[in-house]
This record gives sequence, C-alpha cells and structure tokens, in this order.
Amino acid sequence: MKRAALLSLMLMASTAFAAVEYRDFSQPEQEQVYQTLISELRCLVCQNQTIADSNADLAKDLREQVYQMLRQGKSRADVVNFMTERYGDFVMYKPAFNLKTVLLWLGPALFLGGGLITVILVARRKRTGRATELDAAQKARLQKLLGEGEDA
Repeated sequence: MKRAALLSLMLMASTAFAAVEYRDFSQPEQEQVYQTLISELRCLVCQNQTIADSNADLAKDLREQVYQMLRQGKSRADVVNFMTERYGDFVMYKPAFNLKTVLLWLGPALFLGGGLITVILVARRKRTGRATELDAAQKARLQKLLGEGEDA
C-alpha cells in the first residue's frame, strides 16, 4: 500500500515538473491566431504531433518564433509563409494544394480508385472464367482423354 501511494505521488510530481509556457498577448485575437498557428504547424522532429502538443526543443523554439513574429505585428499569412519557406510544406498539417502537394492530396483517392478498379477487373475475370463452356473440339478431345483413361 505504501509503495502504491509512493508511486502515485511520484507520478503526480513528474507532471508538476512539466514546463508551462505563458505567453502575454496585448489582444485576444492575437492569442487566438497564436493558438491556431501552433495547432496547425507540425513538429519537425516528432511523429505526427503539432508544435502545440510537442515538448521537443525544436517545437519550443518554433512556438517562440511564432510568438515573436506575432508580437512584431506579423500576420498569420506572414508566419505561415516564413515557416513554409524555411521548412517546406511539410511543416503544415494541412499544406496548401499546389503542384508539389498534389500527390499528397489526391494520392489516397487515386490509390482507392486503383484498388477498386483492380477488384472489379479480378471479379469480372473470375465470373467470365466460370461461364466458359467447351467448344466441340475441346469436348471431343476431353472424351478421347477420358476414354483413354478408362482403358488403361
């Protein structure tokens, strides 16, 4: 019992050491833009996390960069342009639809369509294979082969 209590205290204490970042904004709209941006930007070193969710040092740096740019009066578009020019379209969770990202946006639909076409073609081939009947020459050859088998 004491061990369980000690373990639970240690687990609660570990969350107390987690850093809390406080950002002071002069306008509530600016804070909203900040929250939106950090939830739309991808952590470049983490697996499928935004910079808002990540505790990686690079994510902390990117949050600070976003904060400083917004404090300097840059707009959301300015921050997004800066991040995509510096890190590429990968930094955005939902990258813009352009020539470089067309496969990213249309790829799943293309793969699904290709899979459906393949399934339909295979199903048709199997269906037509079952309905095939032997022609007269094939039936005669089959009878001949069966007749030879009975004699042996």
